[in-house]
Amino acid sequence: MVGTSIDFTSDQITPGLRRVAAALKDPTPLYRDLGELMVESTKQNFATSRAPDGTPWPAKSLASLESYRRREGKKANAPVPTKPLIGVTRMLSYTIAYEASAQGVDWGSNRIQAAAMQFGAKRGAFGSMSNGSPIPWGEIPTRPFLGVGPKDEVDIVETIEDYLQGAFDG
Repeated sequence: MVGTSIDFTSDQITPGLRRVAAALKDPTPLYRDLGELMVESTKQNFATSRAPDGTPWPAKSLASLESYRRREGKKANAPVPTKPLIGVTRMLSYTIAYEASAQGVDWGSNRIQAAAMQFGAKRGAFGSMSNGSPIPWGEIPTRPFLGVGPKDEVDIVETIEDYLQGAFDG
């Protein structure tokens, strides 16, 4: 249809699109929702001892288990943690947090051992103690706990859709 145009105005669509545009000028609330989503997903990784992609983490080494037994065995009825990345204090899994801004969201842990647990480390990769013992004293296998898995991708898309729908609806 050459030369034909249609003018369309709507009392619902135009204001809804304006609200969506305004919500996207500062998407910090969306990034907060995504941060909460990924913190919970990461905590689930610790609960299941699996990477975000579903791959099981390598088990704790016998040397690590024996070290826990020696240290914790001195305390009455002290349990020996056997799950990977779960120590006596569970500190790594308890420190997963996020920071959201208008530019995006980051999540992770501020614990010094977090990177070594995520990426692994060779024996002595971080030097040695004053007595010459290597840091770490043994090889640490890669146990990714941070990342976006297939289920996370679906949940992220749903969260974005909900955010945009909420903005459109006002």
